[in-house]
Amino acid sequence: MTWQTWVALLGAAWVISLSPGAGAIASMSSGLAHGLRRGWWNIVGLQLGLLLQIMVVAAGVGAVLAGSAAAFTVIKWFGVAYLVYLGVRQWRTRPTEVDPGAAPGLGSAPALVARGFLVNASNPKAVVFMLAVLPQFLDPGAPLLRQYLIIAATMVTVDMIVMTGYTGLAARVLTLMRSPRQQRITGRVFSGLFFTAAAFLASVRRAAVAA
Repeated sequence: MTWQTWVALLGAAWVISLSPGAGAIASMSSGLAHGLRRGWWNIVGLQLGLLLQIMVVAAGVGAVLAGSAAAFTVIKWFGVAYLVYLGVRQWRTRPTEVDPGAAPGLGSAPALVARGFLVNASNPKAVVFMLAVLPQFLDPGAPLLRQYLIIAATMVTVDMIVMTGYTGLAARVLTLMRSPRQQRITGRVFSGLFFTAAAFLASVRRAAVAA
């Protein structure tokens, strides 16, 4: 991969990561509920999901997903159901009194990792999108494994930085919330964002994405 190609890849990685999506919503939700340090486990899960997406494209499975209506539909509706589940769970979260001097509430690290992983892994739109974008940065005449490793390292590093920013921003909001009413309103806003992301994913059609 030439230096010019990598710079173009870096720019694309920033644009992709900064674009609001289910990953950003999950990061802000985790930061709001658990703070930056604990919410980082969600970021780890998101990156594992991102690595899986890149591996799927590298293995050629992305082409199968793009060409199979049944496979695309199954994965898509699993993703929709999971986002709806997160929205319902966020809506039903009970507010608690916030002590400014206390540490944010702790969550299970494995559960947060699994949550982040499922958010990215259950998004077939992202896989098909990568299938359309990543080949532009590949040199067919050079070893593909090394190029995919460079792509993965670049995209994961950028996404970790961006998602850390989203999580930290939400964690800052946590320190400003004092009353149960404020927490309830904020939680329901994030619940609505999860439902919106689910509706957007449900509206995606295989033919439109693959085009």
